[in-house]
Amino acid sequence: MVSPDTIRTAIGVIGNGTALVLFLSPVPTFIRIWKKGSVEQYSPVPYIATLLNCMIWVLYGLPLVHPHSMLVITINGTGLVIELTYVTLFLLCSRGAARRKVFLLVVTEIVFVGVVAVLVLNLAHTYERRSMIVGILGVLFGIGMYAAPLSIMKIVIQTKSVEYMPLSLSLASLVNAISWTAYALIKFDLYITIPNGLGVLFAGAQVVLYAIYYKSTQEIIEASKRKANQVAMTEVVVNDGKTNNHVGASLY
Repeated sequence: MVSPDTIRTAIGVIGNGTALVLFLSPVPTFIRIWKKGSVEQYSPVPYIATLLNCMIWVLYGLPLVHPHSMLVITINGTGLVIELTYVTLFLLCSRGAARRKVFLLVVTEIVFVGVVAVLVLNLAHTYERRSMIVGILGVLFGIGMYAAPLSIMKIVIQTKSVEYMPLSLSLASLVNAISWTAYALIKFDLYITIPNGLGVLFAGAQVVLYAIYYKSTQEIIEASKRKANQVAMTEVVVNDGKTNNHVGASLY
């Protein structure tokens, strides 16, 4: 008979896979940002929140804090590198106050996690206490990571458009949250259960919004294309008119 630990490990491996898909799901978005050289209306909040979440969970999984948590370290360490790449691209393609804000937030996060690590490792002298302190922070920032898209969800409702809320990111978040909730429930870990359980709700709400506003988004995009084509045709007509006037004037 398969032991609960074996099942938990298997689900943890699946959770690593789904988390990797989650971390990589914004790649098409950042390819678009890089090609256009602009972040447009994309929000940096989900990526900054995920970066902080990954740093906290890497700290949680360290042998000195919560032993036997290699699966937690591997995926969050990978996510840390990926999210740093996204944030760097966001900095390169943003301007002015927006760039300064993102930079200051990232620096603040790094300093914060460094201070937490030093204090926990030096002032908390048992695994249980260290796990509790970092775990509580992980719960808070894990909720923040899953709740970060709420800002873009508000824009979706106001504009009736999901153009700037990628479906791939929402689906990956949902599958990832389900996997890690199952992982945490088999050998109950409160600190992993709470943020990922809420993550199921938040990500599910995003998918529902996408289904509701997908049709109106296509209509808005088509209307924008028609307007752009009309403007281009008007410019052509005006330019042709100016050319004809110049030719007519030269005849006299």
